[in-house]
Amino acid sequence: MAFKRNLPLLVQQLRTLSTAAPAPRQAAMLSNLTLPRTAFFLCDVQERFRSLIYRFDDVVSTSNKMVQASKILEVPLIVTEQHPKGLGHTVAELDIAHAATVLPKTRFSMCIPEVNEILAQRDVKNVVLFGIESHVCVTQTALDLLEQGVTVYILADGVSSMNSSEVPIALKRLAAEGAVITSSDSILFALLKDAKHDKFKQTSNLVKTFTPITAENQLFSFLANKL
Repeated sequence: MAFKRNLPLLVQQLRTLSTAAPAPRQAAMLSNLTLPRTAFFLCDVQERFRSLIYRFDDVVSTSNKMVQASKILEVPLIVTEQHPKGLGHTVAELDIAHAATVLPKTRFSMCIPEVNEILAQRDVKNVVLFGIESHVCVTQTALDLLEQGVTVYILADGVSSMNSSEVPIALKRLAAEGAVITSSDSILFALLKDAKHDKFKQTSNLVKTFTPITAENQLFSFLANKL
């Protein structure tokens, strides 16, 4: 009898539980962002995607800044190319000759065995991630890294997708999972920490060189009211 009286309430509670959003992953403990324990991940910025990705040129510009910064700051640059035989290689605008590795892959995540080995060898605790597509390869890479206990910084001015609507959805999800959503300029100065750093002038000049381009990066304005 008490059970019968409480049955409607029980049914309602079960319905609520079945439709409730899953609890987000506990945010990863942020490690100290230092140059020796950081790597830059350039994800699949390939020629075949040029006419397909929303604001592809903005992704290339931000990637170019970060690729050059990796050389100045001596941060290992990890580059992957998704099925390069069919989709082409990394775009010519990006000089990746100094990259720690350039690897072909078929898996969507960049965390293939060769990459995981580099992370372990270098004791990498922070990864700065940029490239395409935000909701596929970028997302799966970030989730794999978070699972390994790596702090992931995703550049809002350096990721995109074919469908522009996918970008804010992916970034919101990744922020809830524990990734840090930031910008290219912010991350570079966070790595330097001090104007007395011996790489400050070179890095600052690089940022200034890209300032007009960064100011016109429409990924910023597109995401402004969506995150």
